[in-house]
Amino acid sequence: MSVEAPPRPAAPAPPPGPSAGRRLGGLLLRWWRRLTAMRTAIVLLFLLALAAVPGSLLPQRALSQNNVNQYFADHPELAPVLDRLYLFDVFSSPWFAAVYLLLFVSLIGCVVPRAAEHARALRTPPPPAPRNLLRLPDSGRLAAPAAPGAALDVVEEELRVRRFRVVRREGARGPELSAEKGYLKETGNLVFHLSLLALLLGLAGGKLWGYEGSILVTEGQGFCNSFQQYDTYSAGPLVDSGDLNPLCVDLDQFTAEYEENLTAASFTADIRYGAPAGEERSRTIGVNDPLRLDGDRVYVTGHGFSPTFTVTVPDGTTFTDLTVPFLPSDLQTLASEGALKLPDIPGREEQLALEGFFAPTGLVQGGVLTSVDPRPLAPQVAVIAYSGYLGLDSGLPQSVYSLDQSQIERGRLTEVGSANLSVGESFDLPDGTRITFSGVKEFAALQYSHDPGQLWVLGAAIALLGGLLGMLLLRRERVFARVEPSAGGGGTVLTLASLTRGGGESGSRFDALSDDLRDALAAAPPARTAPDPEVPPRD
Repeated sequence: MSVEAPPRPAAPAPPPGPSAGRRLGGLLLRWWRRLTAMRTAIVLLFLLALAAVPGSLLPQRALSQNNVNQYFADHPELAPVLDRLYLFDVFSSPWFAAVYLLLFVSLIGCVVPRAAEHARALRTPPPPAPRNLLRLPDSGRLAAPAAPGAALDVVEEELRVRRFRVVRREGARGPELSAEKGYLKETGNLVFHLSLLALLLGLAGGKLWGYEGSILVTEGQGFCNSFQQYDTYSAGPLVDSGDLNPLCVDLDQFTAEYEENLTAASFTADIRYGAPAGEERSRTIGVNDPLRLDGDRVYVTGHGFSPTFTVTVPDGTTFTDLTVPFLPSDLQTLASEGALKLPDIPGREEQLALEGFFAPTGLVQGGVLTSVDPRPLAPQVAVIAYSGYLGLDSGLPQSVYSLDQSQIERGRLTEVGSANLSVGESFDLPDGTRITFSGVKEFAALQYSHDPGQLWVLGAAIALLGGLLGMLLLRRERVFARVEPSAGGGGTVLTLASLTRGGGESGSRFDALSDDLRDALAAAPPARTAPDPEVPPRD
């Protein structure tokens, strides 16, 4: 007879694995912990500093488009590659913004929980003394004639004098004492990182709501705070032209002083400023002494010369006080180059332009005009006159300080005369037009700057320095003490230990504390011994 085997029970189903949502949550949690770790914040801070290096080595469009154009002309193969990497717009590039935002988030995630933990630690009493105090790095035993309670009183008084926070407890091995100080070290650490966070916020606010503009102002002229008037300007993405503070500045006189070796000693500008159609005030500003008004600043960033010409056309019409700034090409002698464009002259069918070289102290060597001194001791100008079409209405941008060379190469502008002139001298063009070099004025390069985060950045920098000093100079220190009756009676054995974090020199500090406690315990009143019980006499 055959016996059927009983059916095998079905294998238990495997436990359900984690859902996709839980796996994603765990992944995000691990990523967040890595991002908010202090090591990550330090790496991001280093990357931010490293990313700013190209911005100081390469010309930036936000500062000088002309320098960027010159770099393209000098490096026609390398410049397009660098441009695709945003190396001419470093501080507005996506990769710089990514590092900046990651550092910002990392600092928030790192500092805020530590600040909450530190706040709880300030309200938490010092921890109980460890079971075996002699295992701590700095520890020892002191014999004291005082009673256990009196010995702890002496230790407590000595520690409170040293600004420790003291808590006494009744431990398993007898009365004990815990003391702690140095909370300001962690406070300094938090202040340092919070200040760094505030510094980043201030810099970001200055970039978002700040703006600046540069302009060359000749003596007797002025400007108003408007993007339309600046030669170059940069503004944050949240700045509108209507947000600019109403202010106008007029340059009365510019003064440059030089040392005997012709190096610049000081640049000062006498200006008048005020709201449009408002009361004007006078002020003298310098390179390191700007005009400050409610967060706005007007700086002197440079200077040069503006030759003045007089043009007389054949019909007798005279155009006077034609002044144009010439940009310095040699900062040592202030030899300068510039152009004067005259698109509309009555009686002339063709447009007229003057391109010149100005020498404050001119000297002709081999027929070539050079400058030997930055001071205007003998002003001279070498002028080339062109006639034709300037191309100002072509829709293509061109510099106001130079002629469009493409117009000359195409033959639309032709040379019609040239001369080296001193002040008061003239030369005539073939059509009878007379060009006179009538004088020279000085101009100041002024920069108007508005940075709403300036004071915020200053306060954050000061707080950052204070927090750093607290981190470096303060110590976190804990002291534990436990008393036990002496084995022979009539005294106390004090076990003392300390644990110091940061600052070093823990051994010498513990020895100094032990010596002071030994002296204080020696001066304490001794413990009273109980009298022997009276024995009744025997019969």
